[in-house]
This record gives sequence, C-alpha cells and structure tokens, in this order.
Amino acid sequence: MQEMRTPGMQHVVLTEKSLADYAPIVGDDVIAEIEQLARPLQGARVLNISSTAYGGGVAEMLHTLVPLMRSAGLNAEWRIITGPDEFFGVTKSMHNALQGMDLDLTPAMRAAYLHTNVDNAVYMEDEFDFVIVHDPQPAPLRMLRAADPGKWIWRCHIDLTAANQVYWNFLRPYIERYDAAIFTMPQYVKQDLAIGKVAIIPPAIDPLSPKNAPMDEARAADIVQLYGVDPTRPIIVQVSRFDPWKDPLGVIDVYRNIKTRYPDTQLVMVGSMATDDPEGMDYYQRTKEHAEGDPDIHLLSNLDGIGNVEVNAFQRAATVVLQKSLREGFGLTISEGLWKGKPVIGGNVGGIPIQIENGKTGYLVESIEECTARALELMRNPKKAQAMGARGREVVRRRFLSTAHIRSELQLFTELMKSSARTSRTTARTRVAQATLASMNGRKPRGQHIATA
Repeated sequence: MQEMRTPGMQHVVLTEKSLADYAPIVGDDVIAEIEQLARPLQGARVLNISSTAYGGGVAEMLHTLVPLMRSAGLNAEWRIITGPDEFFGVTKSMHNALQGMDLDLTPAMRAAYLHTNVDNAVYMEDEFDFVIVHDPQPAPLRMLRAADPGKWIWRCHIDLTAANQVYWNFLRPYIERYDAAIFTMPQYVKQDLAIGKVAIIPPAIDPLSPKNAPMDEARAADIVQLYGVDPTRPIIVQVSRFDPWKDPLGVIDVYRNIKTRYPDTQLVMVGSMATDDPEGMDYYQRTKEHAEGDPDIHLLSNLDGIGNVEVNAFQRAATVVLQKSLREGFGLTISEGLWKGKPVIGGNVGGIPIQIENGKTGYLVESIEECTARALELMRNPKKAQAMGARGREVVRRRFLSTAHIRSELQLFTELMKSSARTSRTTARTRVAQATLASMNGRKPRGQHIATA
C-alpha cells in the first residue's frame, strides 16, 4: 500500500482483489447475489474518506472493500484527510468523549477541527455518485461541500450509547446534512438524529488478507519465536490499540491471576501506532510501566515489525484470545480470533456481544475476575475450547466476512438511488402542478421554464 500525496487529501493506492476468489469460502450464490446487486451500479463513482490508511479496523476494512467494489464494476477509491497534530489531538478527544468520557470541548478545539476540515474540503474538486465519510474526523465535509451532487453517507464505527452530550451536540448538525448514516448496531443510533435513512451494517474481516489467510501451526510457531515467545507454553493474546478503552492494564492483571495457576503462561499484547491516535504511545508507556519488566509480557506493535502476517501467527498460536474492552464500537479482532478457530473472551460491551455467542463461541465478561475464571476454564478444557472455536468460525463465515459487508453497502446504494428517483419524480410532478396552477392564474411560476410540445 502506498499513499499518493496531494494537497489536502491523500489518495490511497490499493492492491487488486477479485470477488471470484471468495467463492470457495462463502459459496457461489453469495458472489452471484453481489454481482446482481452491482449490475445497475456499473461505473458509479464511489469515494471513501477516512483519517488514516493504517492502524485500526476502519483502514483494515477499506483495504478490502474498495478493491472488491472495483471488482464488482464500480469506480471506487479511498482518500484520507490530512491535518496537523493538533487536529488529531482534538479528534482523539472527540472519539473518547463520544464513547463516554467527560471532556471539555473548547473554542480552540472547535476551531482547529473545523479549520482542518475546510483545508481538506477545498481540494476536493471532483464529483462522486456516493461518498462514504468514516467517523467524526471528516464529518463536516458534507456541509462544506453542500453543492456537490451524489449521495453522501456518514459511517459511524464507534459506540454512541453514552456519548458526551456537548460533543454530540457539536457534531450532530454536520451529520444531519448527510443523506444516510451507517451504524454497527441499532443501539448506537442517537434518538435525536434527524437524517433521511439509517442502515445497520456490522464491520467485517477479509478471510483472504495476510492477517486471516490460512497458516499452518509450524509457520505460526516459527514466527512467534522470532519475537521471544515460546510456542510450547500457554499464550494469552490481545490484539488492539494501546488505548484506555481496550483496558490493557486490566489484561495484565488477568494474566497475573492466570499465572498463579499456570506459572509458565506468557502474555502478548499486539497494537498498532496509528497516525490518527496521538495518545497511543503515551498509553503504550503506561502499559509498559504496569508490566513492571516481566519478561513474559510482550508488548509489540508495528514499530517492532509486527504486521498482518505476524498478527495472524500470534492469534493462531494463542491458547486464549482476549478482547477485554471497556467500550467497543465493534472489535474486528473478535471475528479475527474466531475465524482462526479460537474461542474469544471479550468485554460485554458495544459490538462484542453480536459476535460472541456466550458459552458457545466464547465468553462475555464484565470484570477482571470473571475474565480470569473463563480463561482458566478454557485452558483446563482444550477440547471444549476447540469445539467452541469451530462454532465461532462458522458464525464469522456466515455473518462477518467482507462479502457480507459489500452486499449490504450495495443494497444501501440501490435504496438511495431509488429514493433519489422518487424524489425526482415527485419534484417533476410538483413542477407540473405549479405550472398548471400558474396557467390557470394567467402567469408563469417563478423560476420555472415550462416547455410545451
């Protein structure tokens, strides 16, 4: 992947992908349905706008969804907004506040946020049939490009159920300028949001990406050994950003509890340092301090050379996969772990419960103690863990793969096109009625030019 730098936004250059390659995994019928949905949309220009090209679930999904849109015959692309560190500091506060933190929103923060969006909007000169704007960072773009044609969609990837009202009141007017909004779950939709259409589309993983592609045990073992991890000893793995909402300090506490029963247990926490997360390094340092130099705690990131292949290896080598989040919009790492046949223990928050069937494909937990107990249960019963992981993989195959995601987006595009056509017909009928009424009154309607045969 490369980023082609231009003033304002950056164009993300992507590798090619083919829908046909997914047929052996999801079935020919699913691919045929996607192709049928895409047929009326051939050549449509689609733009995705986000805040970073790597790090986090949004970027990961777009690396697959945009190429698959192209494979389906749409003219799709992806751009990321640019801005100074001050802007990304503000948007990180916005992210935290929208997930429930009590933070101030100062006039200077508002100005920095809007100024960067104006800078990006100025250079967006071309037009699209559909524009999908991801999360709060670029949300004002629709208002700033109000004259642009096409349908604009705001995609919210975070949990708004406990949103800080000051931040939400600031953001909401920008969102209400969109034609539609996509949320992960119905519970995330704010009751005071006035918008034309709401779609519920959960995120998804790419089963053919380097992070999720098949990998044998021997190769996974060789890779984890490169990072000082012993594949013959129990391994607890959590893959997520170093972020307070992912509770990395709590994960270390769970590991310490487990270690009293299984002294040879190792903990691997894999994160990524993303350009739109200025707090990441600070929380990494806090996590490192909490680890207190324990040689069996491995804190790894892209700065250590960890990429998608390495994440794949650690998830496959794991004895137990955790996602002990305190807030979570969705948590793609849940589906990633399940896809590899591992039962996953996750926080009972946000989008995690729609992925984990409690007691069947993993466990939902609400405390360090409960998380410890469930992890020990899986470690004592490897056959049970294997059966739960197999069920989890099938759930992901049916519900949380990229093919399901692209199908849902194409359905939304089709609905927006139909609503646009209905609006056009209604407008035309209104104009005819106005013209008829005006002619009865012996005058032309203002601003209308009525053609006669």
